[in-house]
Order: sequence, then structure tokens, then C-alpha cells
Amino acid sequence: MTDIRPDEDFLRLDRQICFSLNAASRAFGSVYRTLLKDLDLTYPQYLVMLVLWEDPEHAALPVKHLGERLRLDSGTLSPLLKRLEANGLVRRERSARDERSVNVTLTEAGAALRERATEVPRGIARATGFELAEIEDLRERLNRLTAALDAATLDRA
Repeated sequence: MTDIRPDEDFLRLDRQICFSLNAASRAFGSVYRTLLKDLDLTYPQYLVMLVLWEDPEHAALPVKHLGERLRLDSGTLSPLLKRLEANGLVRRERSARDERSVNVTLTEAGAALRERATEVPRGIARATGFELAEIEDLRERLNRLTAALDAATLDRA
């Protein structure tokens, strides 16, 4: 538990971690918009593609699994997938085993886009000005923060 000094004003905006995270997220969004422009992807679409690119076999992935990995509900994910499909990057098909389930597969164009996308993380790293070890440390700390907040949410439910 952190020490709280009674003389500090913890209700100041500049003392709020949520504000710092939000400001950093918005700044990242601006950099990503610039880097993803050449790929004709939005940031959320890029995240979908990252998950699909992880499988070297490009196997079909259930929309439900994509949503879990990205922490997105189907109402948010479905329009992203429709747009990616309209752009020829993915294919959506009902599962032969379960008609309620929809699977997403990369098209050839979607798989080929991966090569061009390798510049995006490099551009982000350059934009931060951080060393690779600092980026990895920050990512690990943010993952721990997310896990702690998820646990706290579950504890209150």
C-alpha cells in the first residue's frame, strides 16, 4: 500500500494517474494515426490485424477469441471486422461447427500487409525516445497495473 501524506492535495489533476494514462493514450493515438495512414488502418483495426498476424498459419480465429484478446465487445469489434473485410484484408465466415460463431481469416492481402506494418513499432519506439529496455519495463508495469485493476474490479462486483 502506498503512503499517503495528509498534507498533499491528491485531488489535483496533475496527481491523477488516470489523467496521465489518458493523456499518454491520446498522444499515442496521434502518433499511430500518422504511422498507420500508409497502411490505411485505424488503430483499432491495426490491433485486430496484430492478433491475426500472430498465427503463422493464418488459421481462422473466432470473433469471440479476438474480442477476448483485444478486450473489445462484439458491438465494437463487428464494425471493425466489416471494414477490414470491405478493404479485402480479412474474411468472415460462420463456423461449420457452430452457426452462432463467426471466424475471421486473413486474406492474402491481409497477410501481405504484415511486412509493411513492421515499421509501425519502430516508429513508435522512435517517437517515445525510450530505450528498448525502458519500453519493455513500461509495458510490463502497465500489464501489472491492468491486472491489479481487473482484480480490484472483480473484488467489488
